[in-house]
Amino acid sequence: QVQLVESGGGLVQAGGSLRLSCAASGRTASTYAMGWFRQAPGKEREFVARISASNGFTYYADSVKGRFTISRDNAKNTVYLQMNSLKPEDTAVYYCAADASYSRLRSGASGIDYWGQGTQVTVSS
Repeated sequence: QVQLVESGGGLVQAGGSLRLSCAASGRTASTYAMGWFRQAPGKEREFVARISASNGFTYYADSVKGRFTISRDNAKNTVYLQMNSLKPEDTAVYYCAADASYSRLRSGASGIDYWGQGTQVTVSS
């Protein structure tokens, strides 16, 4: 079992920055690929970014490429999402996810192994 706890959300003005953290617990947490998803009111949950378990491969949604950076510290079992140049359309609940399959961490995928409870990010214009 892997438990995921997100933190770092909040209210920020457009153009500002936030860093989200996702602390993973469980003996095998560092062996999982990790990802960030988000869900805005009235919209479906969408993929934001993912990072592989050990070799640092990353992939981003086009909407955040160049503005967001995903990273992980396996010694701390923590994944980060650095969000810069935030826009009002980035407003959403952000969820951390973990899966044994790197490629499964994408929009529309079913059966993702673990989810966090989410953290709210609000960007004011």
